[in-house]
Amino acid sequence: MPAEPHVAKPADPSACPPSLAGIEAVSAAVLAMSRHLEVREVLRRITASARSLLGAQYAALGVPDDHGGFAQFVVDGITDEQWQAIGPLPRQHGVLALMLHRTDPTRLADVRKAPAFGGWPAAHPDMVDFLGMPILDGSDSAAQEIMGVIFLANKEAGDGFTDQDEELLRILAAHAAIALSNARLYERSRELTLAGERARIAHDLHDAVSQKLFSLRLTAKAAATLVERDPARARAELAEVARLAAEAADELRAVVVELRPAALEEDGLVATLASQVQVLDRAHTAAVDFAADGVRALPQAQEAAVLRVAQEALHNALRHADAQHVRVTLTGTPARGAVLRVTDDGRGFDPDSVRRAGRHLGLVSMRDRAAAVGGRLTLDSAPGKGTAVELEVPGA
Repeated sequence: MPAEPHVAKPADPSACPPSLAGIEAVSAAVLAMSRHLEVREVLRRITASARSLLGAQYAALGVPDDHGGFAQFVVDGITDEQWQAIGPLPRQHGVLALMLHRTDPTRLADVRKAPAFGGWPAAHPDMVDFLGMPILDGSDSAAQEIMGVIFLANKEAGDGFTDQDEELLRILAAHAAIALSNARLYERSRELTLAGERARIAHDLHDAVSQKLFSLRLTAKAAATLVERDPARARAELAEVARLAAEAADELRAVVVELRPAALEEDGLVATLASQVQVLDRAHTAAVDFAADGVRALPQAQEAAVLRVAQEALHNALRHADAQHVRVTLTGTPARGAVLRVTDDGRGFDPDSVRRAGRHLGLVSMRDRAAAVGGRLTLDSAPGKGTAVELEVPGA
């Protein structure tokens, strides 16, 4: 019968202090994690950082669900083909599932000899030495929440995981808890923002489209009553019907554009902006054009912020500025970020007087979106001089 595997006890930091190189490596890993706000990307960064930091061949990070299994599971060091061939993850059994209920680390010289080991699928790579570290919620109480567990296998140096490895991973896990908490808060905030956006769009739909359709109905009735006794006036009323119908269609198209964020994930920022500008150009009498130059793929949060700011600026230019020409440009920066610029030749406005009057034209929303991704928003406008909105966002 195999010997009982070693389960690591809480390490004494003074007994195996990380080296300066180790601390610098942890610092670099923490910075890599902190650059991202989406939970999935933070999980991926934590996993890759842990594998690189400790020199492991394989790394994984599992987030528990409420049913004894994994709500999310991220791997590093395994190809997509291998991962698909491995099949479902362990739920109520196996070393990985067991660690979803432990708040202390587990270090094994040979994971295959652990009592909880139940084998693995044929496509699963062979793993020997193992180190698992929980990511805890940071509370000092006995009832700490397990936010996730980092799993490492096969130390590439070939001598197994050490006390110092364990301590480095413990430090990384503490910072990972902060990064993961921040990402969850950000996604929750984004959900609330999206709910607010839906409410705003519903309000716009009611005000813009419903009222025009009501006017259209009344005008059509008036035309019907004039057909016999005043054909000339009836024709004028029917022309008004056509005009109102066209305006309602324009408003509806604009709302539909705002309700289609999925294209961003499928097509990327440049293609999505180009498509939406093309739709608006067809839908409005103003000429709307778009140009992009040197734009690399941005993190998802930055791309979403750029798209929403562009939509808000276009909304203002087309509905409030009486512009004849609106231009959207997106330019890459040397720092792998991007600069969005939306300019129009409309009537312009005095930003200070608008602010004093309590009308924001979406400026608060645009500034909030810019700040949320570390960007910088500037606005240049004056009565009779048009408006320019510029957003600069950092890259990865």
